[in-house]
Amino acid sequence: MDDSFYMKMAIDLAEKGRGFTSPNPMVGAVVVKGGKIVGKGYHEACGKSHAEVNAIDDAKEQSFGAALYVTLEPCNHFGKTPPCTNKIIESGIKRVVAAIKDPNTDVKGKGAEYLRSKGIEVTFGVCEKEAEKQNEIFIKYIRTKRPFVIVKCASTLDGKIATKTGDSKWVTGEESRQFVHRLRHYTDAIMVGIDTVKRDNPKLTTRIDGPGGLDALDPVRIILDSRLSISENALVLKKNINSDTIIVISDLALDKANMQKKMRLEEKGIKIIESPAAHNLINLDILMNALGQMGITSLLIEGGSRVIGSAFSHKIVDKIFFFYAPKILGGDGVSICSGPGPVLIRDSVAVRDISIQKFGDDILIEGYI
Repeated sequence: MDDSFYMKMAIDLAEKGRGFTSPNPMVGAVVVKGGKIVGKGYHEACGKSHAEVNAIDDAKEQSFGAALYVTLEPCNHFGKTPPCTNKIIESGIKRVVAAIKDPNTDVKGKGAEYLRSKGIEVTFGVCEKEAEKQNEIFIKYIRTKRPFVIVKCASTLDGKIATKTGDSKWVTGEESRQFVHRLRHYTDAIMVGIDTVKRDNPKLTTRIDGPGGLDALDPVRIILDSRLSISENALVLKKNINSDTIIVISDLALDKANMQKKMRLEEKGIKIIESPAAHNLINLDILMNALGQMGITSLLIEGGSRVIGSAFSHKIVDKIFFFYAPKILGGDGVSICSGPGPVLIRDSVAVRDISIQKFGDDILIEGYI
């Protein structure tokens, strides 16, 4: 069996940590000796042991003289846990195969250099593309300090996300909606506009069970509400919801009445941040910097049409998940995007690396901007 076989196994192990490791990457590791797998491990959650440590502990004394396959370059610095390089050296591992180097330019290659200085062979690039895609969120955040932004929508075949009255329950089927709940679990935050809150009164929670008996995590909920017009009885503001709620208002929104409302909401634990706005629309490009500074590594935008349109016009989108249901509204309705758009087709937003999945009768188009 070649290196790619074992690395693909490590990538599969890393996937078990999706949704639990942020702001850390997902990492999987496999220890191989004499052509046999003697240890396996993955990074289970932020603050817990790294994948290399778990795999070596699983292999025990069989690590001596073995090869370690790991999806990301082993760390050589102290964080919440000690450096993995020390564990590798102490275990007697003789060869390390890593899919990708650490994307942090301050530490990139240093783990490998240290291991090589101790006589350990280090190889990079096995299943590199697969490992980069798996950790695309971590890689972007480390390099830019801005969240990886995903736009999700559910549309009819003629591009409508709701009727002209705002009715949208349900455009897509149950299988699609379950996938969306997994998306919410995988991302740090979910963002909608105030119109969506007023129309649907959503909780914006993750209603699925996590793997291995773990509770799926709810994302931070971000509401774009330039005038602070949200009802104080909105479900998204309820105390029993197990995550933070952030309301983003215009930097010009706070008159005397709104100051009092802001104080009442903050007393309930709601976070309110001010951001530049024009024509009652928050500048999303500037907002991404603020969210990045708050440690939000990934953001799922679910609507409505003005927010989605604004996200594309501000060029903040990295990836799309567009669901299309086998339905045709055949008349007036709410389009996926609203607001100013290009005059010419050649100026439209290009999507690359398309993949297509089917959920029941719905079609999901996944792609990158």
